[in-house]
Amino acid sequence: MQEIRPGEVAVDLPDRFEASLYFIGRIRTPYPRREDCPRQASIDGPECQIEVFAPWVAALEGMESLSHLDVLYWLDQSRRDLVRQSPRHTGAASGTFALRSPVRPNPIGLARVRLVRVEGPVLTVRSLDCIDGTPLVDIKPERCPNADGA
Repeated sequence: MQEIRPGEVAVDLPDRFEASLYFIGRIRTPYPRREDCPRQASIDGPECQIEVFAPWVAALEGMESLSHLDVLYWLDQSRRDLVRQSPRHTGAASGTFALRSPVRPNPIGLARVRLVRVEGPVLTVRSLDCIDGTPLVDIKPERCPNADGA
């Protein structure tokens, strides 16, 4: 677990979880460690792959017609107990929910990515900022303003 910086506050975590989920795939990026990840990925950043596991591959049908996706992923290497953090880039302490830090009670990452191509169970995208091997939680089409439908 990472050290607590000055101004940060940790809490005791609850004894049990209240939900469960399925990891539906794995994300492949050029970033082996958290320190290597960009703070905010560029839409023109390096190509990354989203590998979707069976039996979820059929859920990719129609994906090739999309240009952008919202990708939700589980930041499995992040601590979960900080309620106040001091980001390295500012040094000013803030509440966790006021930050885009990966350190969260439920470490869910969200990235809007540009879809480059679909090859079977693998989506190639740009604009991911997570560690190589990060578990995939969900993929959603980018919701366009004034668009109808779900």
